[in-house]
Amino acid sequence: MSSEKPFSQACENNKRPILKVLQQVLPQPGNHDSLILEIGAGTGQHAAWFASNMRWLQWQPTDQAHYLPGCRLWVEEALSAGVENLLEPKVLDVLSTNWSAWQAEAAFSANTAHIMHWPAVEAMFRGLAKCLVPGGAFCLYGPFRYHGEHTSDSNHRFDQHLRQQDPGMGIRDMDELLPLAERSGFELEAYHAMPANNRTLVWRLNS
Repeated sequence: MSSEKPFSQACENNKRPILKVLQQVLPQPGNHDSLILEIGAGTGQHAAWFASNMRWLQWQPTDQAHYLPGCRLWVEEALSAGVENLLEPKVLDVLSTNWSAWQAEAAFSANTAHIMHWPAVEAMFRGLAKCLVPGGAFCLYGPFRYHGEHTSDSNHRFDQHLRQQDPGMGIRDMDELLPLAERSGFELEAYHAMPANNRTLVWRLNS
């Protein structure tokens, strides 16, 4: 295994604006036992950054098994720097995980919905409904379409690029996400405009 940490420029670019939203939405200081489940932690950059800036939360990065070695390098570096609330990365496959075995106060995922095939997006919402506490938040970051329209030309080109790579991928439309979330017991509480024509959607699990 390479000892060089993986690096995502997108994570570096968006970590600060996402943090501002998460600090408003996630459990506040004083909730030191609150577990935040990150789905699709990727390189681990977000996990290390968010845990280091919200030390009252327990941050649990997860991803498919082949991503964990790189993610673990970021986690180990953060732990060595004293970020004690960052947990060991664990395997989570949205299609095969026993979601009832997870218990979390909130969840976060970035740039996953347009990479996952639609059945996996459905499985993610259904699974989170089983493992989040009532009233728990799910913060989903990425590009989204509205009524079939992209929010920018660059998103349109990105969507075409994704679908050329794999027809199962693509920027998801809110006309599909809203009913999916509602069927799973979530309501859209807020959406935050982010740099580079992205959004952070805040879903709340019904109590």
